[in-house]
Amino acid sequence: MTTHAAHTPGRALRAANLADDLIITGEAVALEVRPAAFMLRVVGGLIDAACYGIVLFTLAVGVLGRLDYLNEARAATVTIVTIACVVVVAPTLVETLTRGRSLGKAATGIRIVRDDGGPIRFRHAFIRSLTGLGELWFTAGSIAVMTALLNGRGKRLGDLLAGTYAVRTRGADRKPPPLLMPPELEQWARTADIRAMPDGLALAARRFLDRTGTLDPASRDQLGRQLAARVEPLVSPPPPWGTHPERFLAAVLVARRDREYAVGIRARERLAETAAELRRLPFQMG
Repeated sequence: MTTHAAHTPGRALRAANLADDLIITGEAVALEVRPAAFMLRVVGGLIDAACYGIVLFTLAVGVLGRLDYLNEARAATVTIVTIACVVVVAPTLVETLTRGRSLGKAATGIRIVRDDGGPIRFRHAFIRSLTGLGELWFTAGSIAVMTALLNGRGKRLGDLLAGTYAVRTRGADRKPPPLLMPPELEQWARTADIRAMPDGLALAARRFLDRTGTLDPASRDQLGRQLAARVEPLVSPPPPWGTHPERFLAAVLVARRDREYAVGIRARERLAETAAELRRLPFQMG
C-alpha cells in the first residue's frame, strides 16, 4: 500500500503526457482513443463516397436531366453548383453537426477530432471537405491514401491542413460521473478567466479528482496542493482565500466544461440561422 501511494501522484501528474492519445472533453474527461487504423479509414471513406455518389446520381437523373430548357452555360453552372453542394457543403454540414462523424465513420466506429483532442468546428470540417474535392474525388483517393500511409496518425492532406485526425473511440461507456460546481465558488467561477489552462493540466486534475477515493490521505493532500499550485497562476482572479485545493480544481473544470458547451450551442445556433437564410434565397434561374 505504501509503494502504491508513493507512485500514484507521479502517474497522475504524468497523465498530461498522454494527451496526444486521448479525446479530452471540456471538463477534461478523457476517452481512451488511438488513431484509427488505415483500413478503417478506407472503409469509412468508401461508405461516405458511396452515399454522396448515390445522392449526386439521384440529383443528376431526377433534377439535372429535366433542365433541358437551359443553355450550355447555365447547365454547366447548375452542374458545378450541384457537385459542390454534394461533395463540399454536405460533408461540411454533416461533420460540423455531428462533431466529426458521418455515416461511414459511425459504421466503422471512428471520429474526426482536432490535434489537441477536442471536437472539430465548422472551419475544420470545411477545410477537410474542400481539400477532399481534389485529393478524394478528382484523384480517386490516391493522394489521400499516399499521404495517410506516410503519416504516423494516418492523416490525409485535408487533416494536415485542418489540424485534425481520425480516432477510434474506446471505453466511452466508462466515463466517470460529471463534476459538480462547489456552491461557495459558483459566483467566483462565473467571472474567472481560465482560458490559459492547457488540456494536459486539466486532464491531470480530472484524473486526480476521479481517484481521490483510492489515494492514501497524505498523497491525496500533497498531490491536490501540487495541482492547485500549477493551476492557480493560470486563473484570474485567484480563488477566495482558504479555498480547498480539490474544490478549487473542481470549480475550474466545471466552468471549463460549461463554457465549451455554451460555445458549441452558439455555433449550432449560428449554423441553423445560416441554413435558414440559405433556404429563403431564391434558387430559380432567371
